[in-house]
Amino acid sequence: MVIYYENLFKKLREVFDLAHSKSAKKRVLVAERNRERNQAVKSRIKTMVKKVLVAVELKEVETSKAALSVAYKELDKAVTKGIMKKNTVSRKKARLAARVNAL
Repeated sequence: MVIYYENLFKKLREVFDLAHSKSAKKRVLVAERNRERNQAVKSRIKTMVKKVLVAVELKEVETSKAALSVAYKELDKAVTKGIMKKNTVSRKKARLAARVNAL
């Protein structure tokens, strides 16, 4: 809880000390909100990819295919939200599929 308040005060100080216009203050707040959201989505994607790789390591075909489906969904969502680029996601999906299909 203390860390949350420290971050909040840091953001507010940045907004009111650095930004001079109303629109600049809003941009600081919106950029921070978007950064946190993007960070959460990327973290969730890494977790899903890791689940696929663990299932492949354990040679569990059904589990890896199910995890691959969930990972595909998360990766595609990241593209539609503009968090990751289309080609990056396409490359990640192809590499995951290659590992799963090698089982």
